[in-house]
Amino acid sequence: MNTEAVAKRLVELCRKGEYEQAQRELYAEDAVSIEMPGLPPGALGDAKGLAAIYEKGRQWGAMVETVHGGSVSDPVVAGHWFSVAASMDITFKGRGRVQMAEICVYRVRDGKVVSEQFFYDMD
Repeated sequence: MNTEAVAKRLVELCRKGEYEQAQRELYAEDAVSIEMPGLPPGALGDAKGLAAIYEKGRQWGAMVETVHGGSVSDPVVAGHWFSVAASMDITFKGRGRVQMAEICVYRVRDGKVVSEQFFYDMD
């Protein structure tokens, strides 16, 4: 798959909430997931390797009480890179309801996502 095909498939699966399926299908074994620097204590940090990315996703899911809604934009593709804007309206266990918005940037090599990085406000 080229970068555009990977981007479209990732968006399709994310819009259905099938995040682990997207990772299983589209990510390289040595992929990395990079969060914002300076995360607060208890926040999920970076992950290296597909198994660690799966676990990060499971930990995220365990923190969520209710998903009220969300969206994923169409991808913007440039060479081996693409980005999407994502938003979530979720209630975290013990923390209450939160509106989140982020820019997600992905790099594709040999038809697989090799890195994802998330940019968001932490206030």
